[in-house]
Amino acid sequence: MLARHDGKLERRSAVGRRGRWLLAASFLAWAFATGFVVFAAYAMRPPENPGGNAGGIVVLTGADLRLAEGARLLEAGRASRLLVSGVNSRTRPEDIQRLSSLDPARFNCCVDLGYKAQSTVGNAEETRDWASKNRFESLIVVTSTYHMLRSLAELELALPGVRLIPHAVAPKAPRRQPWWLNPGNARILLGEYVKYLPVAARLLVARLLATPTASPTRASTTRAVPATIRNPS
Repeated sequence: MLARHDGKLERRSAVGRRGRWLLAASFLAWAFATGFVVFAAYAMRPPENPGGNAGGIVVLTGADLRLAEGARLLEAGRASRLLVSGVNSRTRPEDIQRLSSLDPARFNCCVDLGYKAQSTVGNAEETRDWASKNRFESLIVVTSTYHMLRSLAELELALPGVRLIPHAVAPKAPRRQPWWLNPGNARILLGEYVKYLPVAARLLVARLLATPTASPTRASTTRAVPATIRNPS
């Protein structure tokens, strides 16, 4: 009789544990899906870029129009220098100059090309070295709307104390339908969201601990033998 009673208790306990795991899994799935919808809504909204000047401009290579927008900001006097981070070493500097539409004199005096970065983390490290070399305390960050949140997080981790001004660029392709009805756009956004989550967690921990996660160094950024623009993200 006692054994039968114990067996019932064990079964109830097992059912209770499964129920708790199922509830936790359901909550995590809901939180992930809700976060993704919020992220996608932010990433796909039209850019609302703040004004203001900064010490430098950094363009993270990749999607259309980023380089041209960074060059436009430089021409408008929003900063004194521009870094193109993550340039492919096979392309000549004159190709970048042509794509930027800057005149050769402005390009040669005020544009630096970084070719070491292979990822967004690499972009942040390359930008850190460049900002430290030029003693910039503020930067305008130019990248695509969907890439901006992760870029800002990585840059804040690499450059604590440097003021970051986001300047998002919308994808060139027209939006004929909402992102959730376009499998290609949905895949890009989901992939970016999955990459963003661990970076956001690292940034949250760094903020809670209130300790620098990286210290700028004086490493120099080579001015260039780079070029074909690629997307390191």
